[in-house]
Amino acid sequence: MLKALDISTSALVAQRTRLNAVSGNIANMSSLTDETGKPNPYQARQVVFQTDETKSISGASGVKVSEIRMDDAEPLYRYQPTHPLAIKDGKHKGYVAYPNIDLTTQMVDALESTRAYEANVGVMEITKGLSRETLTILA
Repeated sequence: MLKALDISTSALVAQRTRLNAVSGNIANMSSLTDETGKPNPYQARQVVFQTDETKSISGASGVKVSEIRMDDAEPLYRYQPTHPLAIKDGKHKGYVAYPNIDLTTQMVDALESTRAYEANVGVMEITKGLSRETLTILA
């Protein structure tokens, strides 16, 4: 029973990481500068999951975050020549680079992550109930 809880816990941790990435993406949808203050639009983060064989029981495995990738999508360019961060020369002269983040996609990811989190909490509750019933029968 404890291994089943370990598997669900690993999924909870992974989904929490995913939800944190999604919330960061939504919060930075209009961030035009990077962490150093340079005019680089925010790049969305995507969480990649991987099976965790250390949490394996009878063919079932846990999950872990293998990496957090930066989205390499081309920024969205809007013509705003008077903006302080407008590109000064080159192909995109007068344009401002905005993050290429789709709010609908991010909201669907957040909803999916929340539902998976809730499902794993439900599995943990059922496992606890089964353990309690087993102890009642044995006692």
